[in-house]
Amino acid sequence: MDGARFHRAETIYALSSASGRAGIAVVRVSGPLVRHILRSIVGDVPRPRLARLAKLRHAGEVIDEGLVLFFGTPNSFTGEDLVEFQVHGSPAVVARLFRALNDVKGVRLAEPGEFTRRALIAGKIDLVGAEALADLIDSDTEQQRRLAIDGQSGRLQSELKTLRRSLLEARALVEADIDFSDEGDVPDALLAAVEASVLRVEDRLRAMLVAAKDFERIRTGFRVVLAGDVNAGKSTLLNALVGRDAAIVSSKPGTTRDTIEVSLDLGGWPVVLVDTAGIRSTDDEVEQEGIKRAERALASADVVLHLSRSDHWPILTAAEDKPVLVVRSQIDSYPSHSGGDAIRISALTGDGIGRLLSAIEHRLPKERALIDQPVVFRERQRLCLNRALEALTRLQPAAMTEAELIAENLRIASDSLGRLIGDIMPEEVLGEIFGRFCIGK
Repeated sequence: MDGARFHRAETIYALSSASGRAGIAVVRVSGPLVRHILRSIVGDVPRPRLARLAKLRHAGEVIDEGLVLFFGTPNSFTGEDLVEFQVHGSPAVVARLFRALNDVKGVRLAEPGEFTRRALIAGKIDLVGAEALADLIDSDTEQQRRLAIDGQSGRLQSELKTLRRSLLEARALVEADIDFSDEGDVPDALLAAVEASVLRVEDRLRAMLVAAKDFERIRTGFRVVLAGDVNAGKSTLLNALVGRDAAIVSSKPGTTRDTIEVSLDLGGWPVVLVDTAGIRSTDDEVEQEGIKRAERALASADVVLHLSRSDHWPILTAAEDKPVLVVRSQIDSYPSHSGGDAIRISALTGDGIGRLLSAIEHRLPKERALIDQPVVFRERQRLCLNRALEALTRLQPAAMTEAELIAENLRIASDSLGRLIGDIMPEEVLGEIFGRFCIGK
């Protein structure tokens, strides 16, 4: 958001429910003119936090009859006077209410994330909580919902504030020694205390970064790649798993030339199914490129479904270190007596699909994501942790004798954690974060 345009003195409004025709529409208004708007549209200011049925009027006409819920400053989401009009979800009703609000001088349509940004500035929410709120709104699966709720719990913020406080205390000791010591070397007792703090914070940041990779998969989805023979039924299986025609199916070998990605909710876990080109020797340049893309998809896979309609499975060198489920496909047309670990399926009849889905869920590398710990769940947060860790890593024993160098790296590390939790909030960071919100949030 453009910082020059953002002024808390302005009163903002927006549709906070989904757009389009619906049973109920919620229009939210926040700012210093809320009480004036209530007197104009409702007739008076309702008691705070008490829903009231009222007729909404504009220019002498009734707009609609709906619920009015008023929150007085500072006891609201934004910390300002705030009202929610809950009206019938007719586009005509919402448009007329918007016209009534827009006719009031000093009132304007909110920008993306502006309500949440005002909540942040008012101290009603912190930066990590704001990001978690955005993830909660965007969550499609149960595990994504849980991850977002954990981000709002305050556990991560609390631990990071403790780690940052430790670095600030160490930095203060070093800078005091710079100011008041006549000697060039850092005293051994001070050095030992600072080194202990650095190592303690460094170890915790490393653990959080390792866990962040697993939690990031919950946000983006575990990648399950369908690979194997041409005409092994990969595209047909993809369509059967997602319940729609997401991929083109043809009896002609080599139909799939590019990777196709489709999201799936598998037992509450987000999964991205990736259909790939059949792997074989070919002189077709376009098909060769498709096979290269299939190999790149295999390299990034969390689980590989290795399909073949015969008892022969071609070599997939790109999947050698990946969890692989061997799938004997098209058993309705190509019966086989093969045993072993192959999962026998028919995407056309549905035979074996349930067993395959259970096997995929079992093989997802989700164990680490189930560990109960504060969650770093966004790329911005991970980068802040990385910058802090890099600064602390520079404080090797050989560098722990130069007070100025120690103080500077402690400053970089503590500032990086400050940016993560919002104690330090550059305008460009706020604009990036809140620009991704919907307008009514």
